[in-house]
Amino acid sequence: MSRLNLYDRVAEETAGVVIRRYSTSFGLASRLLAPRVRQHVENVYALVRVADEIVDGGVTDAGLDTAAAGRYLDELEADTEQAMQHGYSANLIVHAFARTAREVGFGTELTRPFFHSMRMDLTDTEHDAASFDTYVYGSAEVVGLMCLRAFLQDAPTDEAQNDRMVRGARALGAAFQKVNFLRDLAADFETLGRSYFPGIRVDSFTEEEKHRLLDDIDHDLSVSAAVIPELPAGSRKAVALAQGLFFELSRRLRATPASQLVQARVRVPDPVKARIALAVIAGRIPQPRRTAVPAEVTA
Repeated sequence: MSRLNLYDRVAEETAGVVIRRYSTSFGLASRLLAPRVRQHVENVYALVRVADEIVDGGVTDAGLDTAAAGRYLDELEADTEQAMQHGYSANLIVHAFARTAREVGFGTELTRPFFHSMRMDLTDTEHDAASFDTYVYGSAEVVGLMCLRAFLQDAPTDEAQNDRMVRGARALGAAFQKVNFLRDLAADFETLGRSYFPGIRVDSFTEEEKHRLLDDIDHDLSVSAAVIPELPAGSRKAVALAQGLFFELSRRLRATPASQLVQARVRVPDPVKARIALAVIAGRIPQPRRTAVPAEVTA
């Protein structure tokens, strides 16, 4: 094994640690991916997580200010672009990400919108409709598109099928982001000073507003669910599991009073996650259900 091969392996093992330590839901879903596809998804997730930590408090927790966070983000983006061009970075996470970008075929057309959205977190505390759409595209939809490139790497599609896949990947990424915004309403506002949904105020959040947001989320989830049967076998069940977990989150959010949503975080209990995973492994693609369920929340 060459020194570069060893470095490649260590970089990708490092990326795998990130998803397992930061996200139980995505970590669970990723286990159903074909091995090489799983590695690509882990590589993407790790870089996204590092950037997110910069803007969500990691830098300020270290005693530095917002300007310093911006500089770290600029350096991370510059390193990422250089690594995608040359195939090497001294940062293990960036190196792993660049390996994926070069192998599955994406570049700055996806990374630049992502880093733009991350910078918005350093400057924008509220959004209008236009800035919200820009933020969601860059912070979530492009991540879905990066993963889609990995899913389709060895599965050529025609133009019409590719367009459907792109719509589905963008919709799923958007749904994931919006669900997280909704379940983190209070934390984002009180801890980070952010209010993502246009026109929504935490101190006057209503049932009508909650259901309107969830109707939009469920529409995105339905769009993405429609293309799951077309995904390659090596990624289909993993995407279906992620989809099912967020369908369940949406259902539990709908059953939780708006007044409670701004005080605690709704989660899917582990036994329910296991039940959804078993159903997906058995070949069932989750579909939205509106029936009420007892909400499990954490303070």
